[in-house]
Amino acid sequence: MELGVLVIDDEDGIRRSLTRILREDGYSVSVASNGEEALSLIRNNPSSCDIVICDLLMPGIDGITTVEEINRLHREVTKIILTGYGTLESSIKAIEAGVDGFITKPFENRELKWKVRECYLKRKMKQFISDDIYNELLKEPDHLLPRLSYITILFSDIRGFTQLSSQVSPDELASLLNNDYFHPMCDIIINHKGMIDKYIGDSIMALFGAPVEDESHAENAVKCAIEMVKRMETINGSLGMGIGISTGRVITGIFGSESKKEYTALGMPVNVAARLQKLAGPGDIIISDMTRSSLNGSIPFQRWGTTTFAALTGPTTYFKWMRDGQN
Repeated sequence: MELGVLVIDDEDGIRRSLTRILREDGYSVSVASNGEEALSLIRNNPSSCDIVICDLLMPGIDGITTVEEINRLHREVTKIILTGYGTLESSIKAIEAGVDGFITKPFENRELKWKVRECYLKRKMKQFISDDIYNELLKEPDHLLPRLSYITILFSDIRGFTQLSSQVSPDELASLLNNDYFHPMCDIIINHKGMIDKYIGDSIMALFGAPVEDESHAENAVKCAIEMVKRMETINGSLGMGIGISTGRVITGIFGSESKKEYTALGMPVNVAARLQKLAGPGDIIISDMTRSSLNGSIPFQRWGTTTFAALTGPTTYFKWMRDGQN
């Protein structure tokens, strides 16, 4: 899968130069000589455009107005302003228009390639991953392409959330979730080299070992879960959290529609992790046999039962964390 770049500039030499440099870096490039032409291209085929590089000053509608219109048509696109000079006023307007970065003319080829990668990845990934993973993606953005990956998936969920949500006001519920759950738990996930995949109601889905490979993904996920459970007890003992973890081969990559895409994992191990999370009581960590075998006995778990999945031929054994070696 190639990322599509739309170059918008009224100078033919700039368009040709950018096209050559970006194609060298593996991008699919289309061009427009003005804002009107660019908007027409995006209206006709929005999914073909992942990144827009737009000149600030052009005849007709200027670069900032063009970006504002593109934002209405295709909000997910990464938007970069190309300019020979800039003022504080134009920079503020560009940021307000949703611009992700600036490239100043004249530019070096390597500088341009790096800036395009940086802006794209920052928009897509920065809020979900650690700085180490982000920096690795800057070097090798191909990690985001669809691929078969061997990873560990973690699901956490608050026990009794439905009842809790009916007992407090919306403002109190939002504060409770954000301050006592999402924010601290996601910090822990990122610190253990995990990636926040998504929030599903009061559930957090996290990936370990993707998008950048990590041999210790299972151990990192389990140690992360233990810290999450212990931290939750110190933050808010009234919130009981259960965690399910599964390890296996999945398809990872960016999936979705023209209006919304996300990096995620697809496959049976994801379903297993979600099912195990439902089996976990408050303070419990339930893991699959594949995850346990990856730990080499370094963390105490006890066989806790079996469950059956329609897509699997036999029952799946699962294990429960033995807190301080106890049940």
